[in-house]
Parts: sequence; C-alpha cells; structure tokens
Amino acid sequence: MKNINLISVPILIDNYVWIIVNSYNNKCIIIDPGYHLPIIKIIKKLNLIPKYILITHKHLDHVIGIKKIKEKFPEIITFGPKEAIKYGVDHIVYGGENILLLKKYFNVLSTPGHTRGHVSYYCENYLFCGDTIFSGGCGKIYKKNYISMFNSMRKIYLLPEETILCYSHEYTFCNLQFLSINFPKIKEIIKYYNLIKYLKRKNFSLISNLKQEKKINLFLKFSSKYEFLNNFIQLRKKKDKFICKK
Repeated sequence: MKNINLISVPILIDNYVWIIVNSYNNKCIIIDPGYHLPIIKIIKKLNLIPKYILITHKHLDHVIGIKKIKEKFPEIITFGPKEAIKYGVDHIVYGGENILLLKKYFNVLSTPGHTRGHVSYYCENYLFCGDTIFSGGCGKIYKKNYISMFNSMRKIYLLPEETILCYSHEYTFCNLQFLSINFPKIKEIIKYYNLIKYLKRKNFSLISNLKQEKKINLFLKFSSKYEFLNNFIQLRKKKDKFICKK
C-alpha cells in the first residue's frame, strides 16, 4: 500500500496483530487486538495515533484487547461483524461494503467458515484474513460448516495473484509439515517446507502471497473448482487429527 507501513505484533502464543500506519501522519489502524499491552507499547514507542480497529471475528484472541485500547484511546472507532458487537464494535460491517479509512478503501469480504460471521478486509492487494486462510492451510471450521469455508477459500482464490496474505496466526510450519507427510511427491510442497524449516531455526517467519499459495496450499487448490469439495472436506478432517512435531 502506497505511503503505508505495515507492522506485525506477536501476541499470546502464536497470534499476530497487524498495525497499518500512514507514514505521513502516523495515524494507524489496528487489526484483531487479542491482547492490549504489546499493542500499546508499540504505539507509544513509535508515536502512533490509533484511529480505527478492524475485527475479523468474535474469538477472544482477536477481540479481548479492544476494551483496554479504547480506554487508552477513547476516540478510536471499531469496525467488525455483528457477531463481535458485544466486545466493543461500534460499526457493523457486511460483505460487499467498502469503508474509507486513512484515505484507503477497504473492501469487506464475507468469509464465513471459521465462524459464522467471519469477514476479511482487502486493500490494495493486501488481505487481512483473520483465521480463514493461512500459509499452507485454512482455519478450523465452525460446527462442520465445510461448505462455507470452501466457498470463502474460493473467494480468496479469485483475488489477484499478487495479493499478500496477512493472517492472524503463525501456523506455517505445522501446515507444511502436515502437507509434506501426506503429499511427499508434490515437489513445491517439499521445497517450501524445507524453506520454512530453515526460517524457523532462524526465528523468522514469512508472509505469503496468493501466487505462492496456489502452488502449495491444497485447501486453496481444492477450492478452485466446485468438484473438489469432497477433497477439501476430507483434507480438513485429516488435518484436524494431525499432531504437529515441533
């Protein structure tokens, strides 16, 4: 995004909070604040001016920091789906909306599956996707609503290939471990898994993009055509039983 800096703030065990900063005036947007202290610390350190919060879904590790951030910055405005309104959402957003924040349009995508009301935010080839898609995987599915997640992944598949995926958890290593064990003959998966193992040893993570995910993320590949629905469901069920060896 032009004139914008993007900051990822690690919180809790493996969550990311994203902060979008206007480099001209230091005004910023906070996405999915699951814990307030690291966020407030970064804001103070960088002299940021928080203006908005964007929420993707209602789970506590994405919303529990809203209250404390609002207490500290009472003028901040929170946008999010109806399911998160009790946690401090001021304006409910719906799929298909465009909201103008920091002179940037954010297209709200309805991406249910992980929760019934999950949304994602697309802005200038950046997708803030919460717990819908991860590198090499997709989110856990709410009440076996596989079709909703399948359709959400298909919606993401149709975005421009240069789209950068800003997901809310660091699951890449375990996702690629699962895929490499179950699909050892897919060279792109094995190659990427080896890269992720190397980066993990260096305590470094990697933001992915849609072009890369189309090569290695079978949840995304299966959702590219409707006849792959059964493959998608079986793969998700298998992943639910997988225990990652870290």
